[in-house]
Amino acid sequence: MLVKYNSKVLSLLTLAVLLLFTLNSKASSNEQSVLILGDSLSAAYGMELNQGWVSLTQQYYNETSQDIDLINASISGETTAGGLKRLPALLEQHQVDWLLIELGGNDALQGHPPANIAANLEAIINIAKQQQIQVALMQIRIPPNYGKRYIQTFEQLYPQIAEQQQVHYLPFFIEDIAQQPELMQQDGIHPNQEAQSLISQKMRAQLKDLLAKN
Repeated sequence: MLVKYNSKVLSLLTLAVLLLFTLNSKASSNEQSVLILGDSLSAAYGMELNQGWVSLTQQYYNETSQDIDLINASISGETTAGGLKRLPALLEQHQVDWLLIELGGNDALQGHPPANIAANLEAIINIAKQQQIQVALMQIRIPPNYGKRYIQTFEQLYPQIAEQQQVHYLPFFIEDIAQQPELMQQDGIHPNQEAQSLISQKMRAQLKDLLAKN
C-alpha cells in the first residue's frame, strides 16, 4: 500500500509540474524581445545609459506591465561592418523576435562607399532571416555637408533595401529633433538628454505598430 501511495503522489506531483510549465509557457508566449543594433544615437552618447531613449522605453514597458524586452546592443562609433561582425554572437546570447537595425551613419561620416554599406546591411538582414527573426530597418540621414550626390545615394539605400529584402522600414527617429538646436548636443549630431523622452515616445509608437504585426 505504501508503494502505491507514493506512486500516486509522485504522479500527481508530476502532473502538477507539467501543468505549471504549460501555464508558464502560455503566459510567456506573449512576450516579445527586440534586439537594437545601433550606434551612438541609441547608445545614450554623452549621458548615462539609463538616460537614453532605449532605457526610458524599457522603463515605460516595465511600469505599464508590457511583456516587451528591449536588448540594447548599440555602441558608439559602430558601423555596418562592426554590427555584422557582432551579430552572430549576439543572436547566440539572446533569443529575440525582432532585430531593429539603426546603423550606417558612421559609415557615411567616414566616407564608405554606399555599395559596401548596402552589402553589410543586407548581410545583417540575411543572418536574422535565417533565424526566423523579423527585421526593421531604420532610415539614416547625415549632415548636408557631405555632398548632394553622396547623400542622395546613401539615403536611398534604406527604402530600397527594405523593399528588396521585404523587411519593415522605419523613418529616421531624430529627423525632427535634429532641426531643433535646443534638443541637440554641441556637436550638432547627437540628441541631448532632454530629447531622449521625445525619442522614446516616438519609438514606443513605432514599436507598437511593429510588434502588432508579429
